[in-house]
Amino acid sequence: MTQIATTLPDVLVGPLLRRLSPSRLILWLVATRPLTMQLVLNPEQEEQQTHALDNAHQCVAIGRHAYIHCIDLSLPTALPTDTRIAYDLQVQSTDGAWQPLPEWAPWLCHDDYDYPGFVLASRHHRLMHGSCRKPHHDSADGLVRADNWIAERQESPAEWPAWLLMTGDQVYVDDVAGPMLRAVHALIARLGLVDELLEGATVDDSQALYNAPESYYHREALLPDVTSNAALRERFFGGVKKPVFTSANAQNHLMTLAEMLAMYCLVWSPAPWQVIAYDAPALGEKEAEAYREEQAIIEAFVEGLPQCARLMAHVPSLMIFDDHDVTDDWNLTADWERCAYGHPFSKRIIGNALVAYLLCQGWGNAPDKLNPLLHQAITLFDDVGPLNLGAQDALIERLLRFQGWEFQVPGTPALIVLDTRTRRWRSERSPNRPSGLMDWEALMEMQQALLGTKSAVIVSPAPMFGVKLIESIQKLFTLAGKPLVVDAENWMAHRGAANVLLHIWRHSKTPGNYVILSGDVHYSFAYDIVVRRQKRAPKLWQITSSGVKNTFPKQLLNTFDRLNRWLYAPLSPLNWFTKRRKLSIYPRDPDQASAGERLWNASGIGLVSLDEQGNPTDIRQLDASGGDVVFPPPEVPIDP
Repeated sequence: MTQIATTLPDVLVGPLLRRLSPSRLILWLVATRPLTMQLVLNPEQEEQQTHALDNAHQCVAIGRHAYIHCIDLSLPTALPTDTRIAYDLQVQSTDGAWQPLPEWAPWLCHDDYDYPGFVLASRHHRLMHGSCRKPHHDSADGLVRADNWIAERQESPAEWPAWLLMTGDQVYVDDVAGPMLRAVHALIARLGLVDELLEGATVDDSQALYNAPESYYHREALLPDVTSNAALRERFFGGVKKPVFTSANAQNHLMTLAEMLAMYCLVWSPAPWQVIAYDAPALGEKEAEAYREEQAIIEAFVEGLPQCARLMAHVPSLMIFDDHDVTDDWNLTADWERCAYGHPFSKRIIGNALVAYLLCQGWGNAPDKLNPLLHQAITLFDDVGPLNLGAQDALIERLLRFQGWEFQVPGTPALIVLDTRTRRWRSERSPNRPSGLMDWEALMEMQQALLGTKSAVIVSPAPMFGVKLIESIQKLFTLAGKPLVVDAENWMAHRGAANVLLHIWRHSKTPGNYVILSGDVHYSFAYDIVVRRQKRAPKLWQITSSGVKNTFPKQLLNTFDRLNRWLYAPLSPLNWFTKRRKLSIYPRDPDQASAGERLWNASGIGLVSLDEQGNPTDIRQLDASGGDVVFPPPEVPIDP
């Protein structure tokens, strides 16, 4: 049995490298006390630099022994690019001595290297990307595979990716294993994470929630048992049976802000697991069996966390939410929004997830834009005791109204990260129909960012160009009034949003090279896309990598893949009934697939290499079980 540490370490999580540039470094970590730190940089063939961080970081107290630190260091002299820069984040101990990083987090250093390091790429030449990392999915972890890839290239820093793009579902707050929830509660108690008052539930506060018999596998029962809450219970907590895809598993849906903050700690670092002990709660026979099965998978997941932490300490990461970071089917329809935001308890759960996203993910993407929100969040934690109810609700209201989660990173090619969740184009035909993934104004902002650019990488959590058969099935369920049954979320599901998107690609001033990186769907694929009968048309590539630790039901996907190839072959008349009929789409067949399969169904991480014009020269999936799956160019020639 693992020995449980009796003393809390100074640093629990991190550092995670976030948005880095030659003149500005942003790092994120979680500590057990307010820290005094200094950052030592050792660029190859240059003098060592030491930077005090007293005035270059913010600290948020999220519990008695838990503090989020965000380091934001502006450098007086630009750092070199395309070379390894070793770094040491030193922490001052209570006796005044400086503790080097290898002492407090030795797992962050590669073999034969004294310190971790990073590379500032001169252009966005190579990108790692992936989404959907569910700890209790029974597969290897794509982040471990990515770390192995980096470890093999420690002496070739120019080959490292410019970014690790985490394109959604970095955490699953709505689909949680029993052992993971037990660990969450153990960490909350160990760190004294913040308590809160609850409205609209059968329990009054967070401590009552943690101790309630329904807290494990039966959280839907914590809603008041009144008729008006039936729809909410079914859609939000009880789960919707999904015969075509999967079954929702919301019985352990995280609810409090402390639960969500603890989850981030537990999926990004091995250290929190070393300071907690937990056993199974009292459960019925069915739930006890599920708990035992999940426990073995969670233990294997924890074994890989040192490598996951090492990856994120070497490769700068950018992150954007998708639904499971908040809740399944988040903002799918106008009717869903009315139901979820119309009840104080579900509104609080969604709001808590956004607060946690702000503090743990969004902060490192675009701190200048998010600082006003962060300052309000910091004041929320000022008081001792449960969070102030009015202040918490006020912050949640502001986050729900906020328009600005999307962000851009300059460079070659430009990097544009989209928010496809909070600025939706609601259906005017029926509140039960799927909303467009972005409204007209958000799409126009994207178009403005693209006009005149010769190349860009666009991160869209959901693929802009997906599998036609699956989208057709989603449309049929939508017409039957059941969009929630099949997660009917795709760019073509809403007529207005789809038409505007396609007009953008046919605009005369968007003739560049555009790579669209996506996740969400739990399988991987790549398309080359050509706008028909247009002289100065853009070149498009849809590259989807999903999931990092998740997969699609194997036999079902094989059936869909085969039927899609038959029904939507290049000369099939069915293509003329799709909104994409003015585009030619050429799938790339994965080289490891059999029988002409185009969809790759395995956990892993995507890796795409780009030339100076933004054309992908290599598209591959690093399989979590080992090996590379390459997507070579289609055999059909692409017109220039």
